[in-house]
Amino acid sequence: MIEINRRSFVQLSTLSAISLSCSSNLFADNKIITSKDLYIEKKDYKVFQSVRSKLKLIQRYIGYGNFNVISFDNMLSISKRASNIEEFTKAEIDFLEFVFYYNPSTHGFFGERISKNITETIDKKLITKIPHTGHYLFKGHAEETYFEMTKDVGDSLTLTSGIRSIVKQTKLFLDKISSTNGNITQAAISLAPPAFTYHSIGDFDVGKKGFGYSNFTSRFANTQEFKKIQELKYVDVRYTINNKDGVRYEPWHITTI
Repeated sequence: MIEINRRSFVQLSTLSAISLSCSSNLFADNKIITSKDLYIEKKDYKVFQSVRSKLKLIQRYIGYGNFNVISFDNMLSISKRASNIEEFTKAEIDFLEFVFYYNPSTHGFFGERISKNITETIDKKLITKIPHTGHYLFKGHAEETYFEMTKDVGDSLTLTSGIRSIVKQTKLFLDKISSTNGNITQAAISLAPPAFTYHSIGDFDVGKKGFGYSNFTSRFANTQEFKKIQELKYVDVRYTINNKDGVRYEPWHITTI
């Protein structure tokens, strides 16, 4: 366990862990004052890419399913002992902490902060692995909701993403930033920053078997599976059209909280 008070590690006004660039001043009294998007500066890309590379290696090392629920401290421990993975440097840890603790409302993401500390863990006694998916759900309401949905919608419905630990969400978020050429603003529209994902406490994604990546696009809303989901009185979609969190429409994202 790293002995750092990570909750106070970085303040929005200082942006001490990573440099961000914008064509004009982004911050005034911690409020956004421009519509310009927020980017990672080119000089920070070396650390950005090295972190992504190590996360990818750790995922391969422990397996995709286990990576869904890995903790931050376990991630650091693996990087120390695995022969093919270099230990995370201070600069890389600082980068990871910034990504977790920064305030994304400055660029238009207004979701609730779900996780308060980067070292929070998922209790393995409270989760169950869903057969043939590689994903986990929390026992109780989330698991019951999913299986009730498969019964009512049909066998064509499948779990496409379940529990995501802080580490898993971090990898997804950094990969999304990479796909948007370093644009953090655009990345956050389609994927919540690590501390803000409801996947860490119960929400899950569903899709149509054989539909591939289209399950994570608006095309899913045109499927018979989604039409049946809309008829289920016990199911709510988290990110509706024009939702208050500033996230794109996600008809596949099921709320359990």
